[in-house]
Amino acid sequence: METIVFCGIQATGKSTFFKERFFKTHVRISLDLLNTRNKEQKFMETCLAVQQAFVVDNTNPTKEERAIYISAAKANKFKVIGYYFQSKVAEALIRNNQRTGKEKIPDVGIRGTAKRLELPDFEEGFDALYYVEIVNDQFVVKEWTNEI
Repeated sequence: METIVFCGIQATGKSTFFKERFFKTHVRISLDLLNTRNKEQKFMETCLAVQQAFVVDNTNPTKEERAIYISAAKANKFKVIGYYFQSKVAEALIRNNQRTGKEKIPDVGIRGTAKRLELPDFEEGFDALYYVEIVNDQFVVKEWTNEI
């Protein structure tokens, strides 16, 4: 089984990427949907218990935040794959301004997450890491290198 952990500031395409790549094969765990860490924890525990592949579709900007999912997945013998979404604040602000309703967040939220953002690292426990960027409205996925 597999756990996928997304990492990147808001408005970098994480949820759209999930829909395109993992909707048919993985359950989506997202604070945007579940609203509380308690619900998120219970949902993740259920996925682990029934051996259901899942994607953590949150910003997960810090190693500490990602460790919650990685340690639980590893304890249950899940493979852990990370996807880091290119996090250029200016581009994220433009995409965010095209959103409406609850999906549009205050610019200060994007800037705040960007300030806390720590690049993922294999030392965190990832079995594989990928870099995702948007080029001409298409996702381009590259294997992780330390030069990124």
